[in-house]
Amino acid sequence: MEELRNWRPLQTVGEGKSSPDSQQSHVGFQRQVAAVNTPALSAARLTLPGVMDAEGRVDESRLRMHIFKNGGVSPSERGLVWRFLFGMYPCSSTALERSLLQEQLVVRYSVMKRKWQQLLPSAVHIHLNGTDAELVAAVRYFDQRQAQAQQQTKDQSEEVCERLAFLELQAQILFERATFDQEELREAIRIIDKDVPRTNRDLSYYQGEGSANLLVLRDILITYAAFHPEVSYAQGMNDLCSRFLEVLDSEVDTFWSFSCYMEKFSKDFRADGLHRKIELEAALLKELDPQLYAHLVTDSMESFTFCHRWLLLGFQREFEHSDALRLFEILSCDHLELISQQVDRARYQERLARKYSTEENSESNLQAINTDFTFELFICAAILLENRDALLKCRDDVQLIQFTSSLQGTLDLNSTLKKAEHHLYNYCKRCAWDYMNGHCRTHKSKEEDFLCQLRSLLVLK
Repeated sequence: MEELRNWRPLQTVGEGKSSPDSQQSHVGFQRQVAAVNTPALSAARLTLPGVMDAEGRVDESRLRMHIFKNGGVSPSERGLVWRFLFGMYPCSSTALERSLLQEQLVVRYSVMKRKWQQLLPSAVHIHLNGTDAELVAAVRYFDQRQAQAQQQTKDQSEEVCERLAFLELQAQILFERATFDQEELREAIRIIDKDVPRTNRDLSYYQGEGSANLLVLRDILITYAAFHPEVSYAQGMNDLCSRFLEVLDSEVDTFWSFSCYMEKFSKDFRADGLHRKIELEAALLKELDPQLYAHLVTDSMESFTFCHRWLLLGFQREFEHSDALRLFEILSCDHLELISQQVDRARYQERLARKYSTEENSESNLQAINTDFTFELFICAAILLENRDALLKCRDDVQLIQFTSSLQGTLDLNSTLKKAEHHLYNYCKRCAWDYMNGHCRTHKSKEEDFLCQLRSLLVLK
């Protein structure tokens, strides 16, 4: 059986090694290579109030709202939270169901990885030019990890081997018909082998033995590209996937969580998807600050393309690293969509009341909240508005690029979140204002209650 069935045991959340974030501050901490699998976490419990029931099911709405309203989760719980937040663990699953699911995911990943490795044996190992000493050492640490995993295979009980053999047979049948365009896959691997060494090695996660995590990242990206040819690999995915690997510290869990994330956001790595996002940012800024918008869309500017990296990588380089991780989970909560659902329910209740009302002219129009205006667009707008004076002085793309580069690692997350929240709140309030004036003019308490509820959805502690 492939070594990927095995795992380096990890303690559950709250017991010592709970999160790479918390490890980085430990004096003398020796970074290790990521685990292959982390089965202990399938039974771990979240301590967030009211989020997990006795059998281990998670209330997804409460989880997302908790993350948003509290500005993220603690580093000690981040790994487990992300497994639910990004869909590797179904929120409706029990702890028992997740333990069975974990085994299935491990075996499936093993079969998928082995399939492309058998097709392209020359691509199993990264090609080194010998001048990168850190990467040479990384290969050595990675090979040691593989040898340890193979030894763990031999130590498995007969019962475990039989159960995993059955799961492997299922996986082989599932992926039997999967075919690869060898030329396209080779090209994807060529780009991956260029990008992976460029991943931020200053992070403690890639220091010492942790340098082998670069090769773990490489295997994840190649496996994803092989089995998602419609997406394959695009530059920037290494930085995105690196976040998952650092937080989850598990090869298998990172692959499936990253794959779930990409199901929704892979379009952002295509030209049309990113162009659409830039258009939305422009539309939002036009509502918030027409003068600044008009300045940025002049002929000498490329109309918001300078925001490309911010939106593609979720402001990864603009904030301090731990804050960037926190922001990433906040942006992944789809909270504006949740707010829109609240407004839709309010509209539905009012339509019901109107249906049985005898009042004349009770019809009113409530402008729908544009759920395409995701919170990351409000974050981007908050940064632009905070630096409004400097932007108004920019006269061409070169100056804009210089401006955005100067912001790297300098922004304060808490301040930016508060400003973005303020813009979001005002936007939502304006969308509902016509309705409030038209239908609640004589019901002041109702108006105040509605705005209070809206505010409670947005407050960041």
